[in-house]
Amino acid sequence: MSEPLKAAICQMLISDDKNDNLSHAGEMIYEASKRQAQMIILPEIFNGPYQTELMAENAEIFPGKTTSFLSDLSRKNKIILVGGSIPEKDEAGKIYNSSYVFDEQGNLIGKHRKMHLFDIDIPEQIYFKESDVFTAGNSLQIIRHKDLTFAVIICYDIRFPELARLAALEGAQLLIVPAAFNLTTGPAHWELLIRTRAVDNQLFVIAASPALNPEASYHAWGHSMAADPWGTVINEGKTGEEIIYVQLDLSIINKVRRELPLIQHRRNDIYQFNYQENHNE
Repeated sequence: MSEPLKAAICQMLISDDKNDNLSHAGEMIYEASKRQAQMIILPEIFNGPYQTELMAENAEIFPGKTTSFLSDLSRKNKIILVGGSIPEKDEAGKIYNSSYVFDEQGNLIGKHRKMHLFDIDIPEQIYFKESDVFTAGNSLQIIRHKDLTFAVIICYDIRFPELARLAALEGAQLLIVPAAFNLTTGPAHWELLIRTRAVDNQLFVIAASPALNPEASYHAWGHSMAADPWGTVINEGKTGEEIIYVQLDLSIINKVRRELPLIQHRRNDIYQFNYQENHNE
């Protein structure tokens, strides 16, 4: 892709009503497409409230109401659409936190099931346990579309550097992270993690959060942002609802990797030896 990629992050205010959320996502996607966005990204669990007790009720088998809606939107607006994430139910009844990606013709070109489940207990601040309802995914898909290679990981996945490195080693130029950090972890680690994953792997990172909804039981941090391979924040939202636009000049990836050749300077002989030694103990 010789020309810069124009991406848009829809930092949605999410309600309790699935139909309203889908309609609102459609409005934001249409607005972003009018502004010539080629890739549009929705936040984590964008079609319903981020409450574990409601995930099973809102879960859909693919193809379902939400994914059919996203496919139609991507085709009508001629965009790459990263559908944030939704609760997905498989044929066995297991529920996953899943992201679906559609191309400009409405075809499914990628899917990621959240691999690391957010189980946390910070006394007097937050208790949340995704494993009460979700099953963890177990694979990372590298999406190759035209001249763009990218991967999607979801929220808590970004805290595990091995996953981002795997994407980079498989050729990813861009890491997309639908996420919903809260008011405890967001101020502490949101920007830090986004910029660190970009610098460590010398790729672009786009992270999409819901807007802060004070009336919801789960308060998302917002601050959707994108960082470049040098760790510079390209653009960042605030806490409210908005569309954040970013231009990605993918040509700088090779420039950064030539000038600071981290990938080729890795010492696999040492890393692999230490892993095997510890694993055998």
